[in-house]
Amino acid sequence: MKTYDLFIQSEKYSTKWEKYFDVYDSIFEKYRDKKITFVEVGIFNGGSLEIWKKFFHPESRIIGIDLNPECKKFEKKGIEIFIGDQSNENFWDDFYKKVGKIDILLDDGGHTNMQQIITSIKSVPNINDDGVLLIEDTHASYKNEFGNPSKYSFINFTKKLIDDVNFKYPNLGRFRKSLNNYIYSIQYYESFVAFHINSKKTFTNKSINNRSANKEMIDDFRHENLIKKKMLKNKLVKNFKFLYKYRFFKWCYNFILNKIIYFKYISDTIKCLKFFK
Repeated sequence: MKTYDLFIQSEKYSTKWEKYFDVYDSIFEKYRDKKITFVEVGIFNGGSLEIWKKFFHPESRIIGIDLNPECKKFEKKGIEIFIGDQSNENFWDDFYKKVGKIDILLDDGGHTNMQQIITSIKSVPNINDDGVLLIEDTHASYKNEFGNPSKYSFINFTKKLIDDVNFKYPNLGRFRKSLNNYIYSIQYYESFVAFHINSKKTFTNKSINNRSANKEMIDDFRHENLIKKKMLKNKLVKNFKFLYKYRFFKWCYNFILNKIIYFKYISDTIKCLKFFK
């Protein structure tokens, strides 16, 4: 049964945006027959916890987190309830100390930048490989009531994480606060960001060849338009290549080349501006 059907049939009141159910089905389907630990932040009236209990394997561990102490009444066999503030780092430390690693966390909590960022930072390292962190209602990053738009919105935080994931390519960069030892990929939907966790696949990338090079290989034109490549083919440069062995001329060549590259990329950037409007 699809999540939408379970939602409609639930006897407890709850509310969801129409497009959300396709996202749930798409991301959660592969976990249905597995005994997993599923955590949802934001219980409200308890209806969604009932849905997840029916959706996942009968022996899955279903956990709800909410700030409202009254939500403790929804705890019953097969459903655990924790009361706490998701923007409090100490709460998460204590939570994972008690619960251990989990497989899925769905954040449908308070939606502030701080709540979503802290939940992500503290949860990503505590999700099992092949697990997922799904943050919903990320449209809050564009709404005034949540202090946005802001340079430090949750969505802008996820854009930083795109860089973080790409920094697994050698020597590109490094963040002091990094999650790229855990996050293998990031998936975006309207109002959702999904972080797919797999520490076994987040190793530093390296180039490999399937066989030795041979004389029949054709020229590699992938970087043919790069300034440095063109300079090496320039007739004038070729004529004075013998001077490259002298340190001063080598310095001059690299200085001029770097300036040409700099101004070329400024020109390209100006041409690209229209695509960012």
